[in-house]
Amino acid sequence: MSDWDFLHDMLNDGYSPDQIAGAAACGYNPWEWVPVHEEELPAVSPQDDPELAMIFESLVESAKAYYELTGRYLQIWGELGELYAEIKYGIKRHRPHTKGSDGKLGNDFIEIKTISPEKDGDQVQVKRAGNFNRLLVIKISEKFKFESRFIERKRLSKGEGTYARVSWSALTSTKEEPQA
Repeated sequence: MSDWDFLHDMLNDGYSPDQIAGAAACGYNPWEWVPVHEEELPAVSPQDDPELAMIFESLVESAKAYYELTGRYLQIWGELGELYAEIKYGIKRHRPHTKGSDGKLGNDFIEIKTISPEKDGDQVQVKRAGNFNRLLVIKISEKFKFESRFIERKRLSKGEGTYARVSWSALTSTKEEPQA
């Protein structure tokens, strides 16, 4: 099966030419993404680990203050994204440098990717060889507001390349995410 067979499937399923062109542009069929609903996730609150929540808030405030003072961002986006995921969803992170995924949520292995306000585009790329069931994409705005969306691994584009690309704008949000 080639990387582009899904375009023929979309045509056979009755998608419009504009939808097929959009899917070709981003490399996968964004209308097949099935968002994970908040109700399907375990209930977690910052009170579950108040010390970690305080450290996260302190890091975000320090990053904001540094940006306001210098006009430069601190390069801590990945860590902020992973901390946010741990606090918001209760993801239990693996030890540093563990290959394949960033943590576990229930029985699922989770890969976490963060889109920073410095990033030119709104895409992340994830290694196809990774050992994960779900991808969590976290987007941090210029005002340090956090949004997140889960994607099931089976919805990633099929292909031979090392990486699969995921575009934030093609992901469906189930509802407004509370801000951290």
